[in-house]
Amino acid sequence: MSKKLWLPLVLVVVLALVAACGGAAPTQAPAAEPTKAPAAEPTKAPEPTKAPEPTKAPEAAAGGVKELKILWAQWDPANYLQQIGQMYEKETGIKVTVVQEPWGSFYNLFATEMAAQGSTWDMVVGDSQWIGQGATSGWYVDMTDFLNSTGLKDSVTPATMTYYGEYPSGSGKYWGFPTEGDADGWAYRKDLFEDPKNMADFKAKYGYDLAPPTTYKQLMDIAKFFTRPDEGIYGVAIYSQKDYDAITMGVENTMFPWGGDWKDGQNNVMGVVNSPENIEALQTYKDLYDCCQVPGLSNAFYSETNDAMIGGKAAMAMNYFAFFPALVNSGTNAKYYDKVGFFSNPEGPTGQRGAALGGQGLSVVAYISPERQKAAEDFIKWFGQEKIQTEWAKLGGYTCNSNVLKSDTFLKASPYNPAFAQTMTFVKDFWNIPIYGQLLEITQREFSSFVVEGQGTAKEKMDTIATEQEKILKENGYIK
Repeated sequence: MSKKLWLPLVLVVVLALVAACGGAAPTQAPAAEPTKAPAAEPTKAPEPTKAPEPTKAPEAAAGGVKELKILWAQWDPANYLQQIGQMYEKETGIKVTVVQEPWGSFYNLFATEMAAQGSTWDMVVGDSQWIGQGATSGWYVDMTDFLNSTGLKDSVTPATMTYYGEYPSGSGKYWGFPTEGDADGWAYRKDLFEDPKNMADFKAKYGYDLAPPTTYKQLMDIAKFFTRPDEGIYGVAIYSQKDYDAITMGVENTMFPWGGDWKDGQNNVMGVVNSPENIEALQTYKDLYDCCQVPGLSNAFYSETNDAMIGGKAAMAMNYFAFFPALVNSGTNAKYYDKVGFFSNPEGPTGQRGAALGGQGLSVVAYISPERQKAAEDFIKWFGQEKIQTEWAKLGGYTCNSNVLKSDTFLKASPYNPAFAQTMTFVKDFWNIPIYGQLLEITQREFSSFVVEGQGTAKEKMDTIATEQEKILKENGYIK
C-alpha cells in the first residue's frame, strides 16, 4: 500500500465524485490518511553548499508561468520538497510552493477540488492507491509519452514505476512520477544480537549464527529465542491494527515472500487470494503474533511498533522505512538510538522476495491550463535528474532513482538506507483500482478476526476474502 504511510481509517463520502467519474465508473473508494506525521525528523545530511545546475533550464518560464503549486500532506518530506523548489526557483525564476495539508484532511481536500474540476494546484504527491481513481476520474494528466520521451520512466526502479505511476497494471500507461519511496522493513536491537552469550546460546539451540534474518524461518527462530517474558522482552512488534490497512500490510508483507499475490493478470482472485502459498503465509503471520508479539500490541501500527523498540520490549520490529528515523534519533530514542540496526523483509520458503509498498508519486492535475501542465512537466523533468535526486536524498527524501539508490552517497547517509535501497527493488502493492477501499475492508476484518481474535482457520479466512472480493470485482466490471 501505500503506502504506503496511510493510517487510521477515515471513511469519506464525496457524492459529487460519483458524477465526476461518469455513470459507469466504479464506486468511490474510501479515503484514508494518517492523522499525524512521523514522530521524529530523519537525521539530515548537510545541505549542499550550492544548488546543482540542471542540464538545461526550462524555456522562458514555460509560457509565462511564474509559480507552480504542489499539494502534499503535512510532514517532513514536504518540507524537503519545498527546499528543492527553492533551488528550482533560483535556477529558473519559477516559484514552487508546496502546499501542506494535515494527513487527516489531505485526501478530502484534494478529492473535493477534483470533483469540482478545480485548478488550485498544478501537481499533487498522491498515494499509490489513488492512481486508479485519478486516471479513471480524469484527475491526472496522462504522463506516458512524457515519461518515456524524457527517459524518466527508466531512471527509477521498475517496481516503483509500476506501483506509483502505472494504471491499469501492465498497461504501460503512466499517471505519476515516483517521488517518495517507502516500504515495510525491519529494525532490530544490535546489542542483543551481538551479545556473546546470546550468540553462543542461539547457535547451540538452532545450529547457525545469530544475525539479522535473511529468511522467514530464521526470523521465526530469532523471535522465539528473544521472547523472554521474565526479562520483559519479546521477539517482535508487528502490525495488528484493524483500522484502515495496518494488518493487511503486515500480512501481505509475509504473503509476497511466499510467492502469493492478490490477483492474476485478469484480476481474478479465486485461486489466487486463497492459494496454498497465501494460506501458509497467513498462518505464519498468526504464529509469529501468537508466539512472540509484545503484549498489549493487539492494535498496533507504525507508532506502536516503534514504541516497542524505544521501550526496550522488542528485539525486532516491523515498520515503514519512513518511520525508522525516530529509532536512531537520540531525542526520541535516548536509550537505544545507537543500538538499532535494520534489515529488509526476509525471503520466503522458496527464496522469493517481496515487501509491502508505501510512498507516493507526483502527478499533474488535468484541470489546469496547457501552459501550466507544460510548466509542471518541466519541473518534473528537472526534479527527476540524477543529480537533483541525489540532493533530494541528501535532504531526507526517499528517492526512487535506481542509480542514486546504489550510490555510496545514499547508502552511507543513514543506517537504514542500505535495507531501503534493497527493498525498493522487490516491493509490491495492494489493489490501486478506485474500489480498493471495499476490498481492503474485507481483508482488514478477516485478518484481524483470525490473527488477533483467533477465529477460524487461515484457509477459511482466505476463502472468505476471495469469495467476497470476487463478488465486488464482478459487480464493478473488473472481472469479465
